[in-house]
Amino acid sequence: MAYAITQTCCTDATCVTVCPVNCIHPTPEERAFGSTEMLYIDPRACIDCGACADACPVDAVLPVDGLTGGQREYADINAAHFGLTATMSRAEAETPEDSGTAGPGPNLHPWGGPAFDRVLPADFRPLRVAIVGTGPAGMYAAEDLLLHTRSEVTLVDRLPVAGGLVRYGVAPDHPATKKIGDAFARFHTHPRVRVHLGLDVGAGVTAGELAAHHDAVIYAVGAAADRRLGIPGEDLPGSLPATTFVAWSNAHPEVAPDAVALPAGRAVVVGSGNVALDAARLLASDPDSLAGTAIAGHAWEELRRGEVREVVLLGRRGPEHAAYTGPELLALRHLPGVDLLVDDHDARVGAAIDAAGPGDKAGLLRGVAREAVDWSLAPGAAARRRRIVFRFLSSPVEIRGDDTVRAVRATGGAGEQEIPAGLVLRAVGHRGVPPAGLPFDEETGTVPHERGRVSGRPGTYVVGWIKRGPSGGIGANRACAAETVGTLLADAVAGVLPAPSGGQRAFRRLARRRRR
Repeated sequence: MAYAITQTCCTDATCVTVCPVNCIHPTPEERAFGSTEMLYIDPRACIDCGACADACPVDAVLPVDGLTGGQREYADINAAHFGLTATMSRAEAETPEDSGTAGPGPNLHPWGGPAFDRVLPADFRPLRVAIVGTGPAGMYAAEDLLLHTRSEVTLVDRLPVAGGLVRYGVAPDHPATKKIGDAFARFHTHPRVRVHLGLDVGAGVTAGELAAHHDAVIYAVGAAADRRLGIPGEDLPGSLPATTFVAWSNAHPEVAPDAVALPAGRAVVVGSGNVALDAARLLASDPDSLAGTAIAGHAWEELRRGEVREVVLLGRRGPEHAAYTGPELLALRHLPGVDLLVDDHDARVGAAIDAAGPGDKAGLLRGVAREAVDWSLAPGAAARRRRIVFRFLSSPVEIRGDDTVRAVRATGGAGEQEIPAGLVLRAVGHRGVPPAGLPFDEETGTVPHERGRVSGRPGTYVVGWIKRGPSGGIGANRACAAETVGTLLADAVAGVLPAPSGGQRAFRRLARRRRR
């Protein structure tokens, strides 16, 4: 019995570090690691020790024999990454290069050389480091500092609850993904950590005041704004960012309970990334199936009242270039009581699906029904099943309505078509917001930096989406944080960090006076 990695993989490589036989790939040292959607276990090499399952922060690693329902296909997905099938025996899978007098064994992957990235002088003094933001990027930076140095860490967040994107940006029906927040939360009570919630850097304390009390400040503030469509009607009531919808479903303190009003009938989600799929899944799910999740009470009641019967996903590119990950689409295919349909309005859509290989993104839609949708017909309110419609190679050109959204005008193979809808969610990407007191590149939506060091601001660093742009999932922040912390420590060793003029106790008094 081997183990397999399943849908909720966060790619932070915790499992790689504990595997005794190097059977989980790609590893952080391999070229494919930065672009992979998930990690994979080689069934030839796995010795069934379960160390990876114990270490996984999001419960993504499971015994193959215990996979049920839609998870079963992950046995083949893991094996296929190594050119195998899940049913191959170890002897059948053995290649001539693997063969030897000792017979097939577990150590089929070469080990890399040891690396010691945090070698510091013996007299290296403890640093006082402030981290602005308690999401994954900030917490990976805190973890690195706490585990490898004697640093004292001050965590600052403008919200009254820690967690950032894990707390408010992960869909409430993804409890396993949210579990990584528990791994981060253990550092909140670390003896060298002080946490200040409800403290806004810029409004509560200035960037200068924060820097004056610490050797270094790391900004992990993410990309808080949403990209706009730039089309007429975008600001009509009933048109809002998909991230607002997800935050509303998670009871975000800055999103009012009445911020979302759901229609009975059809909703349109513009975009084809994971956030778009999250929004579509929540809208199409039977509300009763969400009752045991982390969904906010007001969101659950509104989903029951609204009775959305159909969700249309508008993607401007073809299915081969969709931004969602394979695991998220596979999960959608197993959503109870929901049918999937590909709008066959453009012959190129079906051609791309038919020509795709089994591992290609478009190939995941093979077997999904295809038909040209007649948008003049209202979604069947009496239908027992709901449906999600993928409309590729289609972009919105106008959102129509008087006092609220009534329809979306979209491009298509047969020319522009009007799609009646009572709700439009925009899921076309995030954008960084200028942090107070820091330089900002308006074109990229990021803070200019060199390996995390903010240009022209000694002692100031960035990590996560405000550093590299809104790309990569939770696990991508581990390597990003490692680079930034490495740069910070190199500056400290070189003696170029500005000396703080105030102490931790003084900052705590200041924070108590200024927090919201």
